[in-house]
Amino acid sequence: MHRTLLSALALSCLLAKDLPAEDAFEMPVSGEILPGWVQADGTRVIGLRMKLAPGWKTYWRSPGDAGIPPTFDWRGSENLKGVGITWPAPGVFLTAGMRTIGYEGDVVLPIALAPTRKGEPISLQATVDMGVCKDICIPHRMTLEAFIDDQNTKPTPAIAAALAARPYSAQDADVSYVTCALRPTEDGLAITATLDMPAIGRDEIVIIEPGQPGVWMSETQTERANGMLVAVGEMMLSDGSPIALDRDDVTITVLGQNHAVEIRGCDPG
Repeated sequence: MHRTLLSALALSCLLAKDLPAEDAFEMPVSGEILPGWVQADGTRVIGLRMKLAPGWKTYWRSPGDAGIPPTFDWRGSENLKGVGITWPAPGVFLTAGMRTIGYEGDVVLPIALAPTRKGEPISLQATVDMGVCKDICIPHRMTLEAFIDDQNTKPTPAIAAALAARPYSAQDADVSYVTCALRPTEDGLAITATLDMPAIGRDEIVIIEPGQPGVWMSETQTERANGMLVAVGEMMLSDGSPIALDRDDVTITVLGQNHAVEIRGCDPG
C-alpha cells in the first residue's frame, strides 16, 4: 500500500485511541438540536450546534489525513424521509504536523429534514460520531433527540448565519472552468485540477473529494501558474483495485483568506 496512506492511517489510529480510565476527563464538546423553521415546501431546517472548549477543534466532512470524519446516524427517527447537511466554510489547522480541516468554538451545521408526512411532527434521533482534538485527538459519540412539532416559519439567526457562511458556488465566485486531468499510477490515479478563477486571498488550499466511497485522497500541492489555480494529488482504493472516477461526482473546495468556494464536477483535462 502507498507509504503516505499507511502513515496517515497509522497516525489517525494513534491520535484516535481511547484514553486510559485514569485519564478520564469531561468531554470538551457538547451538542444540541436547534429546532429551526419550516420552509414553504414543507422541509424543516434545523441546526446541530456543537460547543467546543477553548483550544479544541472538530473536523469537516473531509478532514485531512490526520482527521476523523464525522458520521451521522438518523435511525430511530420518525416521520423522516431524508436529511441534507450544509457545511459552513471550515478552517485549516495543523495536527501532529499534518494539515487538518475543521472547526473550533461554537459551530452550527444547518440540516434540512424532509418529512415523510408534511405538516406532522418529526421525532428526531441523531447519533453523531466525531473526533475532537487539542494536544491529542479522541473519538466522541453524541446522541441527541428532539421532538419537533411547531410550524414556525421565521429563520433562526444562528442557523441563518451558518447558512450564510457556506462556501460560494462556482457561479458566485466567477469560476470560468475547471478541468480534472487523470493519470494512472502504480497505486491508483494522479489527478491534476486546473481552475480558472479569481484569487481568494493568500494561502489558497484546494481539497478534492472523489465522491466515491472507499477512495482515499491525498492532500493536494497547490500553486498559481499563469493565472490558473493548479492542484495535484493522488487517490487510491485501500485494496489497490482500479478506480473508475466519474468527474461529475468530484467536489473541489478552495479555501482562501477571503472566503471559500465549492465546485461540483469538472471537465476532462
